[in-house]
Amino acid sequence: MRTAVTEMFGIDVPLFAFSHCRDVVLEASKAGGMGILGAAWMSPEELEVSLKWIDERIDGKPYGVDLVFPGTYAPLTDDRDPQAILPETHRKFVDNMLAAADIPDLPDDDAKIFAQEHADKMKMTPQDSERSLDIALRHSSVKFIVSAMGAAPKHVVDKVHAHGLKVGALVGNLDHAMKQKEVGVDVLIAQGTEAGGHTGRVSSMILWPQLVDAMAPIPVLAAGGIGRGRQFAAAMALGAAGAWCGSIWLGTRESDLSPVMKEAMFAAKSEDAVISKALTGKNCRILRSSYTDAWDSQQEIKPLTFPLQSILGGVPLRRAERVRRMDYWTYAVGQVVGDMKQETTVRQIFAEMLGEYVEVMENMNHMLEE
Repeated sequence: MRTAVTEMFGIDVPLFAFSHCRDVVLEASKAGGMGILGAAWMSPEELEVSLKWIDERIDGKPYGVDLVFPGTYAPLTDDRDPQAILPETHRKFVDNMLAAADIPDLPDDDAKIFAQEHADKMKMTPQDSERSLDIALRHSSVKFIVSAMGAAPKHVVDKVHAHGLKVGALVGNLDHAMKQKEVGVDVLIAQGTEAGGHTGRVSSMILWPQLVDAMAPIPVLAAGGIGRGRQFAAAMALGAAGAWCGSIWLGTRESDLSPVMKEAMFAAKSEDAVISKALTGKNCRILRSSYTDAWDSQQEIKPLTFPLQSILGGVPLRRAERVRRMDYWTYAVGQVVGDMKQETTVRQIFAEMLGEYVEVMENMNHMLEE
C-alpha cells in the first residue's frame, strides 16, 4: 500500500498501533505497520527501559512515541504523600463506595507503595512530557512523536523537527486541527468519538472527511472505531492516509492486561464503552462499571482536575482488580470493544484486517465492472 504516510515513514502498511505495551509496539512494526508506544503512564526510567528493549528487537524498523501535553492540569511540584494532595471528601467517597461493595483494603505497606508509584506516573505535566521527549529523541528507531490531549508547544515541535523526526497530533474537531496546523505538525490523527480514551463528540464518519478536506495537504490518519478490514477500507475511502488503532490490541496475547482484565473486555458490548470523567477528570471513553456509574450518577462531588482524578482512582481500582471484582474496575477502551470476543495476536489482527481490506476492494471493483 502506498500513501503519504507509508512514504513518510518507510513502512509497508499505513496501520498505526497505539499501545502502552512495548510488545504490541514491537509486533506492529515488525508486521509492516508502525507501533506507537504510549508513554503517558511511564516514569522516565520506565520509558528508557522500554525504548531500549524495543530497539534491541525491532531490527531497525521505525516506531513512535505518544506523549501527553495537556492544556489544563493540576501542577504537582511537591513530594507529599499522594493521598495528602487529594480532598478528603473524594477519598471518603471512593472508600465508602468500595466498603459498601465489600471490597477489602490493600495491605497498608502495599497501598502506600502503590499509591506513590501510581502518583509519580500520573503527574503528566508538560515538564514531565518534555523530559520523556528528550529520552525518546535519543533512540534512533523512534521516527514519530505524537502529541495527545492538546497542542504541543511550538518549541517542542521545532525540537522534534530539528532531530529529523515527524510530529503527529490527535484531534477531535476542526478547531483542534487548526491549532495543531499552526504549530507545524506533520500528521493529524482524526479521532472520532467512538475511540477509547480522551475523545471529542464528533463521530468518525463525519470527522475524517472534514479534516481530510480542510487540512490538505497534511495527511490524516483515521482513528476511532477501527478494528477490522471493512472499517479500515471505509477510512481510506473517506480520504485518510492510514488508520490509527488502539483498543483492538487490548485483547491480544501481547497486551499487558491480565487475563481477568481481558475477560472483562471480552464480555463487554459496544454500549459499555461510555464517556465519563470518572477515570481522569476529563471526558474519556472507558469501560462502564459500578465505579463509573457511582461517579456519573451523583452531583455532589465533582471529579477532580487532571491528573488528580487519575491519582485518586489508582488504589480503588487496584483494590477491585486484586480481588477480581471487575464490576468495580475500568479501563480506557473504545466502542470496538463489542467486537473483541477472545484473545488473539497482533500478527493475526494485521493479517485479518488486511485480508478483509483486500476483499472489500475486490468487491468494490467488481461492482464498478458491472
